[in-house]
Amino acid sequence: MRQDEIWDVDAARRYDTPGIGMFAPEVLGPAVDRLAELAGGGQALEFAIGTGRVAVPLAERGVPVTGIELSPPMIDRLRTKVDDATIPVVVGDMATAVAPGKYALVYLVYNTISNLLTQAEQVACFRNAARHLTPGGRFVIELWVPELRKLPPGQQATVWHCDPGYIGLDTYDLLRQHVVSHHFRFDESRRAQLFRSPHRYIWPAELDLMAQLAGFELETRHADWTGAEFTAESSSHVSVYRIPPDR
Repeated sequence: MRQDEIWDVDAARRYDTPGIGMFAPEVLGPAVDRLAELAGGGQALEFAIGTGRVAVPLAERGVPVTGIELSPPMIDRLRTKVDDATIPVVVGDMATAVAPGKYALVYLVYNTISNLLTQAEQVACFRNAARHLTPGGRFVIELWVPELRKLPPGQQATVWHCDPGYIGLDTYDLLRQHVVSHHFRFDESRRAQLFRSPHRYIWPAELDLMAQLAGFELETRHADWTGAEFTAESSSHVSVYRIPPDR
């Protein structure tokens, strides 16, 4: 499953869920608040900008935002909200594509770095972020913590969400550090819809080493966008890496 095959027209159409899920105010609001603060009045670049879930409200806060996005259907969806003059987008892979200019902030949210399926690609993504930043600039990553403690011996799958009409489960390949997320949606009929996405999971310590290889220093790590303490029980983290000001 290639990323450009996964994020097709149907996926782009289903992606936006105004007011609920990842678009719920209590989820989106703190992320936009924190990113606006970290931008510090400078320009921001979003890797994998998608349909503009974060970029549009961030731009409305007065932060100039540019995006990089692999999927033309996702960009088409973004263009129903804002034009290219408001939020320019470069079509390409976030590990290699280059946007014009320099930025105070590069950000990559909602686990999307795991869409890169090799360690080499993930390291290249850090280096690409560093390439776009001014001295002292920041790279922000929101990422889940692998939940391998929930995986019983001899089993390869965990159910991570279950609601009426929806089941989410992950299947693991521990040798390759891969996971495939399966999203089943169903109603009273006998048929269900399945959406799958492959990922390479990353431990926080491995992420920090990737950052170090690209010239970053870890500035802060919290459990969420509101600044909650990151602990051994945290299921996700927001990590802020910084290029040294004297670089």
